[in-house]
Amino acid sequence: MKISFEFFPPRTEKGKQNLKKVRQELSVINPEYFSVTFGALGTTQEATLEIVLDIQKNDSVSATPHISCIDSKKEIIVKLLDKYKAANINRIVVLRGDIPSGVHNIGDFHYANELVEFIKSQYNSHFYIEVAAYPEIHPESKNKQTDLHHFANKVRAGADGAITQYFYDANAYFKFIDEVEKLNINISITPGIMPITNYAQLVKFSNMCGAKIPNWILTKLELYQDDHYSLNAFGLEVVTNLCQTLKEQNVNNFHFYSMNRSEPSLKLAKSIM
Repeated sequence: MKISFEFFPPRTEKGKQNLKKVRQELSVINPEYFSVTFGALGTTQEATLEIVLDIQKNDSVSATPHISCIDSKKEIIVKLLDKYKAANINRIVVLRGDIPSGVHNIGDFHYANELVEFIKSQYNSHFYIEVAAYPEIHPESKNKQTDLHHFANKVRAGADGAITQYFYDANAYFKFIDEVEKLNINISITPGIMPITNYAQLVKFSNMCGAKIPNWILTKLELYQDDHYSLNAFGLEVVTNLCQTLKEQNVNNFHFYSMNRSEPSLKLAKSIM
């Protein structure tokens, strides 16, 4: 069983201190790694580097930085990856990233497969490269086949593994796995797991990233949106059942989007260990 947790770089000193506490609390189950997201156009890039190096130096868990294409120049990518290599970091998550409104010149890399190919050409096999996968289709894809084509391109470029967008229908994940296996793709595809703790936030995120919330879940969340206790209890039950269903079908890797909180990701992780 391999467990990992994802963080975003805090913008305040209080947020940084809180994240250190969260990291300590999540470390008790010996996760495989902590990943840290990467903001486009410099919004959190320096913060990502700071948090990643702090994890790598001070935690018992290895750090995995995210790197995105948007506004990334080749020389900047090399400079950044040289720092990570010097810090003995050997796993990264490579993404295209969201294109901010009004931005036309997005840099030297337009798609994740181009960045994956470049990193492999510069560093050979030093970095284990994870990429994104979308069981329910990337929101910008024309159709399922186009989406699968883009995913296959990332694998052919040298991706070693993938992490999915979050989902709440296990069948979407299983169907995606079947479809990529038909393309002779056999890399590890880790399900991304999003705890349910806030109705409005979840709906907003899901609309942005194309993740579907089944109607039966949405109906309950609407009912409980002003009842914090009931919403959290229901959310924990739903996502625990999802993880158990995946585990029963021999899924052994799980990546939790922690939202910089130790709970309920820790409860979910413990439920499947």
